[in-house]
Amino acid sequence: MATIDLRTEIKEFLSSRRARITPEQAGLPAYGGNRRVKGLRREEVALLAGVSVDYYVRMERGSLAGASDGVLDALASALHLDEAERDHLFHLARQSKAPGRRRRPAATLRPALLQVLAAITDAPAWICNGRYDVLATNPLARALYSPVLADPRRPANTARFVYLDPDAARAFFVDYDRVARDVAAKLRMEAGRNPHDEELIALVGELSTRSELFRRQWASQDVRLHRSGPKRLHHPVVGQLDLDVESMDLPSEPGLILNVYTAPAGTATADGLALLASWAASQEELDPADKPAPLGTDSR
Repeated sequence: MATIDLRTEIKEFLSSRRARITPEQAGLPAYGGNRRVKGLRREEVALLAGVSVDYYVRMERGSLAGASDGVLDALASALHLDEAERDHLFHLARQSKAPGRRRRPAATLRPALLQVLAAITDAPAWICNGRYDVLATNPLARALYSPVLADPRRPANTARFVYLDPDAARAFFVDYDRVARDVAAKLRMEAGRNPHDEELIALVGELSTRSELFRRQWASQDVRLHRSGPKRLHHPVVGQLDLDVESMDLPSEPGLILNVYTAPAGTATADGLALLASWAASQEELDPADKPAPLGTDSR
C-alpha cells in the first residue's frame, strides 16, 4: 500500500475508544438492560462533546478536516483520552487538513549528533526514528543492543526484532509482553503523525504479514508516547540489567529520538554496565575484518 487510509484510521480509533467507556463511567444514566452497542452510543458521545449527533457521526466516519481545536479537545474529554490518545487524535486531524504532507527525516545524521554520541562514554546511547530504526549508537550501546544489531540489514530495526525474532527478543527483553505492546502502540502513534511514510507503511505491512501477535496488537488501536522510565534487559554476556531510560526528542531533527540508558552508582546494574564496557572495548579491538559494521555513518 502507498499510504495509510486516514478515514479508516479515524473511524477505527474513535469507535474503539467509544466502545471502552460505559455510560456509568461517563456519568450518564444507563436506561434499560439491553444495550445493543458496547460502550457509549454515538449520540451519547455527541452529548458529552457538545456537538450535534450528525456532526459526531461525520467525524467517526473519518471526517476530521473541519474540526476545530476546541471541538477536538471536547471530543478527547468525552472519550476520556489520555495524553497519547489526545495527541494521536490531533495528529489525525492535522493530516486530514493537509493531505499529502509528508515529513522527510534526514537520510543521514549530522556529524554533530555523532559527536554527541561519541562524547557519552559511560552510558549506552543511541538514536532512532519513529519507525524504530537504529540509526546510530555509541560503542556501549552497540554492545548492549548486540542481539538487535545481529540482523545484517541496515538500519537494524527494534520492531522487526521484537516481532520477527520472538525467541531472541523474549530472551533479551525481560518484560517482553509489555515491550511488544508498546512497540505496536508507538508505531501506531507514528502512523498518525506521518501516514505517508512509505518505509513505515512497508514495515507495518511486513510485520502484519509475518506476525500474528503484531496483527492483534495493531488492531487494538492503542497508542503510546516515547517516555523515559525503567527497562529490564538480559544481555547474553553480562546478564540482567535494570536500566533507567531517558528518551529525548531532538528539536533540530524532528522525528529523531536520543535514548540514554543509565543505572545508579553502586548497583549491580552499574557493575554490569562497567563489565559491558570492558567487553565492548574488547570487541572494538577485534581484527578490522571481524569488527561489526559501525552505525551512524550511513543510516541506510
